[in-house]
Amino acid sequence: MNTGYRRHLGLFSSTMLIAGSMIGSGVFIVAADMVRTGRTGGFLLLAWGLTALMTLFAALSYGELAGLFPQAGGQYTYLREIYGPGTGFLYGWTFFVVIECGTIAAVAVGFGKYLGSFFPAINDGVWIGPHLDLPVVHLTRAIAVGPYHLGLTPARLSAIAVVTLLSAVNLRGVKLGARIQDLFTVAKIGGLAALVILGLWLLPVTPPWPGAYVPPSHAPALPFLTALLVVQTGSMFSADAWNSVTFIAGEVKRPERTIPLSLLIGTTLVCGLYILANGAYLRLLGPTGIANAPQDRVGSAALQAILGPGGGLVMAGAILVSMFGCLNGLIFSGARVYQRMAEDGLFLPGAARLNVHGVPGLGLGIQALWTCLLTLTGTYGQLLDFVMVSAILFYILAVGGVFLLRWRRPDLPRPVRVWGYPFVPALYLLGALAIVGALFVYRPSYSWPGLALVAAGWPVYLALRPRAMPA
Repeated sequence: MNTGYRRHLGLFSSTMLIAGSMIGSGVFIVAADMVRTGRTGGFLLLAWGLTALMTLFAALSYGELAGLFPQAGGQYTYLREIYGPGTGFLYGWTFFVVIECGTIAAVAVGFGKYLGSFFPAINDGVWIGPHLDLPVVHLTRAIAVGPYHLGLTPARLSAIAVVTLLSAVNLRGVKLGARIQDLFTVAKIGGLAALVILGLWLLPVTPPWPGAYVPPSHAPALPFLTALLVVQTGSMFSADAWNSVTFIAGEVKRPERTIPLSLLIGTTLVCGLYILANGAYLRLLGPTGIANAPQDRVGSAALQAILGPGGGLVMAGAILVSMFGCLNGLIFSGARVYQRMAEDGLFLPGAARLNVHGVPGLGLGIQALWTCLLTLTGTYGQLLDFVMVSAILFYILAVGGVFLLRWRRPDLPRPVRVWGYPFVPALYLLGALAIVGALFVYRPSYSWPGLALVAAGWPVYLALRPRAMPA
């Protein structure tokens, strides 16, 4: 096992990595679609409350796993230890192909689009050079993929530039990456807290639209419980990446203690701010104002309601800071998974080596290259929709592993045990399985292609297995 990692990160930096990776642009956007699905303010707050509980329960469960396996690789390591290298590889494959690189690409292009608020020439509607438009393909009556718009735009070029910059910065060592993360995370927590305080304290210039949101088509609503489960794709995606600190366990001081505590603090802090922010949206805009926010930019609409037209630019600046910190956290942590996979013979062999600064340089480079290619394809948004079900399934496997390890290996030293065991992990499993079931029934275009992406990794694993380490 690679022993070249340098343990520089304490509790503060570990917590800032979690918070910084979680807070991107989602909390400023996804409320619009959530209200269009559930239609009322009470539904919106209840949906975010469910997300907060699910995230906290999962983080508490991961705390026990982090204490058991305090090595780099995080969830990949947990799944490999519990279920064997095949399951670990399928997670690592999905993580690389779309979960991590697709998320980085999506956030980076979003960064470019928001940069256009200050520099109008930077947009995603003007092509640089040739491009290709592919139409929607209907795989079945219920499942469709596309459309895809392939090529380079100014926003995508900006995305490539920021991914390249942050990847190069993180090549210089964990201390520099952590300092950038700490700075930007403190700034964006302060910005989100300011939005909450202003939204809950000041009165809007125009009174919010009263009553529940009524869609123009008057389409029948989903049953309440079904809608509550289906909208979790937006809120859980906005609260995702809370497990990022587990990937860098090799660089955390006393990881068996620091990681569980940072998981608890980081997820509680961010989810609490998210619920308060949505409360502020409701006070300023009402359900109808949230659902009709231009381009779903609910955060911008909320600030405009109290600060006037200039509020949109203020929010755009805050979101740029938020996205930059989110990108750094994702880039910083992701490459450690590929390094651990390479040690096990399940990734490019050179990715197992650390550079002179003690970081997985080749892994950072490969991650940056694939991310930049995804920005050009324009497919990452739908790929993320595809993989959300698969990502939740991997969370289910990991949390379920807490029960399996208690049964199979009760003698293992457990520096941290899940608070509320067995109820906390069991409630997470129950809720996550319900969400997955609802998505398979009501969002087949998200769920079935996601499983196909995961399954596509199996032939790759069979090809790599002869040189993989034994389970």
